[in-house]
Amino acid sequence: MYELHKIESKIHPFEADKLKLQNVDLEALQLHLEKHCFLSSWIKENIKKKECCFYVEDGREGMCVCGYEKIHHTDEAIKPEEFMGERWDTNRHVREVPTDAFGDVNFRGIRQKSGKYIRVSSETSPEVLYELMTEHWKLKPPNLLISVTGGAKDFHMKTHLKENFHRGLIKVAKTTGAWILTGGTHTGVMKHVGRAVRDYTLSSSSVEEQIVAIGVATWGVIHNRQDLINPEGSFPAHYYLDEPGQGRLSCLDVNHSHFLLVDDGTHGRYGAEIELRGRLEKLISEQPLGNRDSGVKTPVVCVVLNGGPGTLNTIYNSMMNSTPCVILEGSGRLADVIAQVAGLPLPQVTLSLIHRLMKKFFGKDYETFSEIKIIEWTKKIQDIIRNQQLLTVFCIDEEKNIDLDVAILQAFLKASQGSGNVDKQNRERQLELAVAWNRVDIAQSEIFTEEYQWKSSDLHQAMFSALVGHKAEFVQLLLENGVCIPQFLQHQDTLHGLYTNLPSCLFLRKLAKRTPEGDKFTLNHVSDEVRHLLGSFTRPLYPPAKPRHQTATPSDDISVNLPSKGLSLELPCFEEERAPATVFDPGRDLFLWSVLQNKRELAKIAWEECNDCIAAALAASKILKKLAMEGGDNGEETESMMELATHYEKQAIGVFNECHSCDEQRAQKLLTRVSTSWGGATCLRLALEADDKSFIAHSGVQALLTQIWCGELAVDNPHWKILLCMLFFPLIYTGFLAFRRDEAMRKEAERTEEEKLNYSLSGLCTDVKSKPQNSSARSLKSQKHPLHPLNCWMRLKGLFTCPKVKFYWNIASYFGFLWLFAVVLMMDFQKYPSWRELLLYVWLTSLVCEEVRQLFHDSDGFGLQRKAKIYINDLWNILDVISVLLFITGLACRLQDSETVFYVGKVLLCIDFIIFCLRLMAIFTISRTLGPKIIIVRRMMKDLFFFMFLLSIWVVAYGVATQGMLIQNEERINWIVRGAVYEPYLIIFGTLPISSIDSTQFSMDSCTLNATDPLKPKCPLLNDDNTPVFPDWLTIIMLCIYLLFANILLLNLLIAIFNYTFTEVQDNTDKIWKFQRNELIREYHSRPSLPPPFILLSHIYIFVTHVLLRRPSQKHRVFKQDLTLLEEEELLSWESLMRDNYLASQEQKGSQSVEHRIQDTAEKVETMSELLERKHEKDSVAMVKRLARLEEQVSQSTKALQWIMDTLKDPKSKQEAPLMSCTLKGTESEPKEPEEEEPEEEKTHHFFARQHQYPGSTVKRFPVPEEEVPWEADFPLYSPPIYNQQKMSESESSTLDNYRNPGGRTGIKGRGSLKSLGPNHTLDTVFTRFEGPILEFLAVWEETAQCWTFPGGPAHPGELLPLRLETTLGKKLYKKIKAEVESGTGVKEVFRGYVDDSRNTDNAWVETIVITVHLDWKSLLRGDGCETSPSTDLQWQEVSSRTVVYPYQREALRLIAQLNHTNF
Repeated sequence: MYELHKIESKIHPFEADKLKLQNVDLEALQLHLEKHCFLSSWIKENIKKKECCFYVEDGREGMCVCGYEKIHHTDEAIKPEEFMGERWDTNRHVREVPTDAFGDVNFRGIRQKSGKYIRVSSETSPEVLYELMTEHWKLKPPNLLISVTGGAKDFHMKTHLKENFHRGLIKVAKTTGAWILTGGTHTGVMKHVGRAVRDYTLSSSSVEEQIVAIGVATWGVIHNRQDLINPEGSFPAHYYLDEPGQGRLSCLDVNHSHFLLVDDGTHGRYGAEIELRGRLEKLISEQPLGNRDSGVKTPVVCVVLNGGPGTLNTIYNSMMNSTPCVILEGSGRLADVIAQVAGLPLPQVTLSLIHRLMKKFFGKDYETFSEIKIIEWTKKIQDIIRNQQLLTVFCIDEEKNIDLDVAILQAFLKASQGSGNVDKQNRERQLELAVAWNRVDIAQSEIFTEEYQWKSSDLHQAMFSALVGHKAEFVQLLLENGVCIPQFLQHQDTLHGLYTNLPSCLFLRKLAKRTPEGDKFTLNHVSDEVRHLLGSFTRPLYPPAKPRHQTATPSDDISVNLPSKGLSLELPCFEEERAPATVFDPGRDLFLWSVLQNKRELAKIAWEECNDCIAAALAASKILKKLAMEGGDNGEETESMMELATHYEKQAIGVFNECHSCDEQRAQKLLTRVSTSWGGATCLRLALEADDKSFIAHSGVQALLTQIWCGELAVDNPHWKILLCMLFFPLIYTGFLAFRRDEAMRKEAERTEEEKLNYSLSGLCTDVKSKPQNSSARSLKSQKHPLHPLNCWMRLKGLFTCPKVKFYWNIASYFGFLWLFAVVLMMDFQKYPSWRELLLYVWLTSLVCEEVRQLFHDSDGFGLQRKAKIYINDLWNILDVISVLLFITGLACRLQDSETVFYVGKVLLCIDFIIFCLRLMAIFTISRTLGPKIIIVRRMMKDLFFFMFLLSIWVVAYGVATQGMLIQNEERINWIVRGAVYEPYLIIFGTLPISSIDSTQFSMDSCTLNATDPLKPKCPLLNDDNTPVFPDWLTIIMLCIYLLFANILLLNLLIAIFNYTFTEVQDNTDKIWKFQRNELIREYHSRPSLPPPFILLSHIYIFVTHVLLRRPSQKHRVFKQDLTLLEEEELLSWESLMRDNYLASQEQKGSQSVEHRIQDTAEKVETMSELLERKHEKDSVAMVKRLARLEEQVSQSTKALQWIMDTLKDPKSKQEAPLMSCTLKGTESEPKEPEEEEPEEEKTHHFFARQHQYPGSTVKRFPVPEEEVPWEADFPLYSPPIYNQQKMSESESSTLDNYRNPGGRTGIKGRGSLKSLGPNHTLDTVFTRFEGPILEFLAVWEETAQCWTFPGGPAHPGELLPLRLETTLGKKLYKKIKAEVESGTGVKEVFRGYVDDSRNTDNAWVETIVITVHLDWKSLLRGDGCETSPSTDLQWQEVSSRTVVYPYQREALRLIAQLNHTNF
């Protein structure tokens, strides 16, 4: 970001024209200013502030009730006409106006920091603030919101707890991508959060990994806030942290990254931000988590340190909103109070206990608390610890050494386990949260346990999120825990969704170019682009879309049918002609998706899931190299693609080496097998197209090429035998030349004899029936396809169709062609062509026909355009084309009558002879000795070209300067070239022109004066005595300098370049030679057997059979083999086994490496040091607690002794005995005795009837602690309000005290929203059914109570069903059920009594009767033509203890389970 030149402390984009721009990119600056202008206009339209519009003095001169001085009010506010005579009111006399403080803020200090801020009204919509933060401040939506609350004043926190808090908070924020929400000021808990962020910022250099810490503070309490005001925005504003001068105000914390400054129009009043902060947290908690709508919302957690009564309200409200809270024990005050009682049974959390704890942890502040407030706080603390699933107490000295980050994340999992969802949904939500947080450790320890077995379908959503989020560790974990890739990618929409969520990468940009504008890309576009990257020789990986007139589905819908057995299945085509076959290969699809976006870790995992792993690795190498080449100067991305391509080439070599060392024949079959998963390509072709020289140079690949090179002949035949048989072929019938078939038959016979010998030794040869059926695969193959010896014709054909023999014949033919060409040029070049020359023309014609055949021969399916491009890119083919064109040109000139043209034609043919001789080098590339040397020569020729460019500069410079000084006005072009170029060039090789540059060696006989003699150069300028005028001292110096640079410097430079090239190429020459050897082998394998000029007969045969009769060629089958489905399955299974062996060996090598051992040792040392440090901290904390407990016991003993002494002195004294301390959580160092059993769950009083606020009203109940609920308890301070939704008559008011809630006090009197005083009867009907072995009941979700409940309602005496069910079930179904109930079928009463209802009061309450009705629902629903639940409001739930219902309904379900003999 560019900064404008600093003239004033506040700068706005509109004032930029006043500034002097120095060294700034104007285009970038203009874009920067446009963004600021857009932000300013948007903020002015959507964000408001508040200001006082009615000035009323509060008793102090010049000071308004709002807290601002008079000078800070507008003239309209000072003399308002519409408010005259009114008292100042916050709601009426504060108005909203456009905000005047926003932009960037720079904090001045030792280390400058920056952030973003805005002043907002307390009435601002949270949706607008969320849009501001995500759209304009460019914050990524959070995966977790951490709301940190607690003490607003500075407080001391122990070192070990502070360090753990800092470390855990930052770790959870960094790993999960969380937002941290605080009060934003430089005090209390906010300062601790800021310091944690500061420590991480100092240790981290990455800008992208900075922690998002958002401060929501009250604008009216911010010190130095006037520096932030600028109606047009400050970019940036400069803020000073002035703690000594802040007084009652607070400074902003410099370590926060963003600030929302909430303005309620007042000054110096804290708490204006609380309501807006709560609404913002609620909005964020409703935002979907992740990239897809999985139903999981953004989780929110409240972390509490220290705190007072205000913090208690925050915790209470958070837990009532189902927000989990983490309390840090040891941080002081309220946090320690809650931590002490969190583990106690609810009846033990009494008012007296809270009194003692408040006094202990609040100290002097306890004296300021009223009894009513402590009663209220006790009630809230009891409600808090009642929700144990939402409360987590973090204690640093627990037995389990966990960090704060783990405690925070475990709090969510604990909270979700207590939610009202079924167990499966619960676990899926937990997993989705763990994926979003990228916490594999939490998933391993808390989710993937032995208690639950996951199905693959249950993990698909998490798998999709992990893949889209590029979380490789989670992908690996999910695969280990049951994700099946074929099932995951069974539907084409999943794969399309993965490509839709591709991050910004090179492939996505290429895909966007291929997609028509305005359309969404489909898998067809992906297939086309992948085919472009792989090569046109492959088939599309995905089938074409159905034509629109055939289907109504979208164009990207592809129907993929899973194979019944096997690995792949061809998809039907939708075109008139047969479309290329495509297969369903989910491992390939996932690997390809990972490779295309250059994700190394994901690709590694996906590659291990591929069936065709060698082809997949080679295809990845080809794709990545093509992407890197087309990416151009894309910096790191291109470099990483090349690194990944090299990595997969090595992986392919490693697996193939493992295969080759195990079974050579199978390994060679892998090279030539047609891979249906990769568009019909072979591993050999993919390696060649990817330019993977190392793979081609592997001994196994070279063995295959050598075998193809030898054809039917054995590989180990000496050259002289082959040459002798070429001259006298009958020798092949004498066994003089070995054939591969003969060797195979000999080996088969040896193997058969060995098997017979083994059978005879084991006693199995006498019984034919006892032979093992599962013999080796080769034996089975030999039985199915027995080998027969070659006949005479096959031996003769095998000899002359051998590529090696063809090569020898073509060498002899080419030497004959060159001999004939030389004879014609030197001995028989007549005016009219002789028979030798005509034979030469025929010979050349055969060579031209062969070049044409090579151009059109396309066994790999490249297409003519691609084939022509490959042909032209070969240097030897270029020489062929040049030689043929030059020969044709020379022949055309030679046939002319003109003598001059005739001679020109001969000259051209002589030059052409040189090119034909150079072409002879290509023949010897097959030689292991000469082939690498030819490669070195080619590389040196490139170096020589660049050297000649440098040399020509010196030659021309010296030649022109010398020619100009020596010769005056030479007009003969040939002599100008001689003097300026030719002679300086000869000087390099030692031909020194002494007579020309040295006047002492000058002779008039060596030149001509006036250039009259065309055979002599022109003489230099002469004096009167015929001596040269030029200064010979200068010409000699120039010659010496020229020789110094040209002969010594440049020639030695050339030698050094050649030496470097030789050294560099020599190491890779063998690989390059082996790579180029393949093309020569392919060429001679497809070449006709006859050599030129007899090859013309073969060309005629090929033209007739392949062009006219359209018979396909069979020669390419040796490079491409189509296997049967069974053979392919066996081969791929074996390949997968070899891959696993290779990976295991690599892992073993890595574990034994020195680097791994050093790293392993370092990790162990770090773990040991951490354990020792934690043990030391634990011991120190335990020691401090023991000393504190000892001091407390001594103090209590002193008080007890004093009481005993006072009582003995005055027996009539009424002084009460001092209370001894209770054993609280965390104060007992000794473990519980093992024989002590956990107490059963204590029965508590009604809870919903004592909720803080009465439902449907603004009336708040009087707080009633648990011990004061019974009417028998003495509660003199009890003064509940009276509430009646409908006006109560005087007679009812007078009889209130006659009705007492049997459940005890509720905190409110009157009738409430109930219809009558006393009991209000309802009827709950439990409809049950059996879904398989599971007993289910029909339930309704109660949003207010966050639990399931029975469908029911008010009922008059004698009614069997409540009338409300008629609207829920429908009239027809209601009548059927009512008839069944009236008949008494399956109807039983299971509960009758009091209901803990939130509408209950002290004088009115709900009583119910619960009946169970077990019916055949399928027969009932079939009549309505419906097979589902009658209403979407009703759902079938399992009758189980895991289902969350009201307490009285839980007991009813238990009884129903007993009646139906099922487990509860």
